[in-house]
Amino acid sequence: MHIAIDVSPLESGHKVRGIGSYTDQLIKALKEYKSKHSYSFFTRGQKVPESADLVHYPYFDPFFLTLPLIKTKPTVVTVHDLIPIAYAKYFPKGLRGEFKWEVQKRSLMKAKRIITDSKASKNDIIKFIGYPESYIDVVYLAPPKTYQKIKSNIQLPKQYVLYVGDVNWNKNIPGLIDAYYIIQKKFTDTKLVLVGKQFLNTTINETQNINNLIHKYNLEKNVVMPGFVKDEDLPSIYRSASVYIQPSFAEGFGFPVLEAMASGCPVVCTNVSSLVEIAGPSATVSPNTRDIASGITNVLTLSKKEREDIVKKGLAWVKQFTWERTAKETVTVYEKALE
Repeated sequence: MHIAIDVSPLESGHKVRGIGSYTDQLIKALKEYKSKHSYSFFTRGQKVPESADLVHYPYFDPFFLTLPLIKTKPTVVTVHDLIPIAYAKYFPKGLRGEFKWEVQKRSLMKAKRIITDSKASKNDIIKFIGYPESYIDVVYLAPPKTYQKIKSNIQLPKQYVLYVGDVNWNKNIPGLIDAYYIIQKKFTDTKLVLVGKQFLNTTINETQNINNLIHKYNLEKNVVMPGFVKDEDLPSIYRSASVYIQPSFAEGFGFPVLEAMASGCPVVCTNVSSLVEIAGPSATVSPNTRDIASGITNVLTLSKKEREDIVKKGLAWVKQFTWERTAKETVTVYEKALE
């Protein structure tokens, strides 16, 4: 079988986000995985290779035309999440967005199979699109294959609470800052480090609201925003953190949670949507301010032995998530799509 994969996410702003990481890591894993199949790659605007038996679109956006309405080949589509649809109140789409959503839904219904990152996302696909459950495959992702102990050159505090990711509503960054305001009264030497390029993009409302909240609490000297960080620097940043926090209201998967565990960093994570599946024993707090603050405090007050035990449990948990497994299960989906 010859599979053509759309690599458009690697040539857009998604390259440095979870979608780009998924596309990049999946391609590498498929190339390494021993199978009888061959692969070719194309981007939006290019013709699908004539020799392709199947086309895989590794990205679906409800409000952008990421899928062709007319498909010349059988297709598999990866839908990472439908958070903008499930929480429509916080993601206004307007008339154009509504039109594109209807077009995207129709196009998606014509796919042979759908891959998604979690059972939570699968349930949303069934609920909001009506796609047949038996044709949706949950394929978990994984942290990068090698997390080498590279010393980062980025200057960070000695003690810090870490968050890595975006600033969208579902990430609950204002809730994290509220929680940090509570805990920093006791842990005065512990800073908050927010990694992600959007934290420096003051043209968007979410970042403006975050900065206003930091100013309100007079935390300008306590909150560090290094902006975009290269993948090779992340392991060191995770490993040096006192705790990694994922305060989200909802997620489609949750890459940073596994990355933190793989780096030997204790994780505090909300017990919502996919995070219950991905974070396992670390998904212990609700996404309200006091619970998040309590979860962070619990880790910061651990003894050395207790902290080591938490790290060991995280390293053991994350072993079940590998790109070899992701590639194997993805190939199985390809084969089922042509049965």
